Amino acid sequence: RAFTRTVSRDSVHFSILRQSASRFSSASFVQNDARNKPAVFVEMNTPAPVQLPDPFVLVKSQLRPLDASIKELVGTDHPVLSAAAHHFFELAGKRFRPTLVILAASAAAGGEPAQASQRRLAEITEMIHAASLLHDDVIDLADTRRGTKAAHKIYGNKVAVLAGDFLLARASVLLARLKDVRVVELLATVIEEMVQGEMMQVRATPEQLVSFEHYLDKTYRKTAALMALSCEASALLGGHSDEVAAALQAYGRHLGIAYQVVDDLLDFTGTNTSLGKPSLSDMEQGLATAPTLFAAEEHPQIVELITRRFKEEGDVAACSALVARSAGLARTAELASSHAQMAADALGVLPPSSARDALLRLCFDVLNRSA
Repeated sequence: RAFTRTVSRDSVHFSILRQSASRFSSASFVQNDARNKPAVFVEMNTPAPVQLPDPFVLVKSQLRPLDASIKELVGTDHPVLSAAAHHFFELAGKRFRPTLVILAASAAAGGEPAQASQRRLAEITEMIHAASLLHDDVIDLADTRRGTKAAHKIYGNKVAVLAGDFLLARASVLLARLKDVRVVELLATVIEEMVQGEMMQVRATPEQLVSFEHYLDKTYRKTAALMALSCEASALLGGHSDEVAAALQAYGRHLGIAYQVVDDLLDFTGTNTSLGKPSLSDMEQGLATAPTLFAAEEHPQIVELITRRFKEEGDVAACSALVARSAGLARTAELASSHAQMAADALGVLPPSSARDALLRLCFDVLNRSA
């Protein structure tokens, strides 16, 4: 009966969405330019055009039941395992990845609401993301996550790892129930990419540590693959063309890379309070990211610090000072902006709609966030 009531509320809301959409002509949305790309210029520190809707507000009513559904789906008979699995979902975030999947589904359909299978895909995507963070925090020895204690600091490493495994297993079951082999393969590839990305980070050779190509490849696998392939899967579940699926995959790829590059920039420019974790944590973990790699082109002495993974006392402070005296931060901002622009350009094959505009707004939001 509860399920029936939820569907009923959703049906009423979706009906209202369709009625609202019908009151606006396509001319009220961002149109394509002469290159057949959305007519927007995306750059860091540039505000989004005022007509672009807030993506999180646009999908809020669809995310509310999704939040409740995720918490129900991760239930288990083991109380400690259940508590650890729930830990991530109790941290109030914007649900960036489910929002992305739902908007991609809607934009591919010209602004129509996401279908039930696509909303389930959004849940699966968030569960995979949560599992990866539970595992990452153990691997990285992280003390905090979003300003509160990391799960392994509360429940221990074994329980945190098992909770991540449980979420992946539950996501796999839900994925199989979608009964779409192509979608199953895409999301299985996401998990494979994440593992390979983590191995690239852990097992990098000295030469790979200073390679920008290696850095971007790792960035795609660890962060962008989930966004790219879940957007593509959303299009496939909606029965859309290969062209639309490829466009959404490209959008997710470039948005995901921009997202991580901004993260790497904020590690230098953010504060412990705004980040919810210590700043300069990448170097503390022995990792060289875009600002450091760019700075190394101007200050070759940074290469030695990178190849020994900043292990000696004073390495992190010395590298941070050199980065500040270089164009590394500015070039990193340009790199993030270029990928955000490519993400926006990829949407040119989709019809103008409020959902497409919201995806365009995400390009600005990713660049201009402070945490």
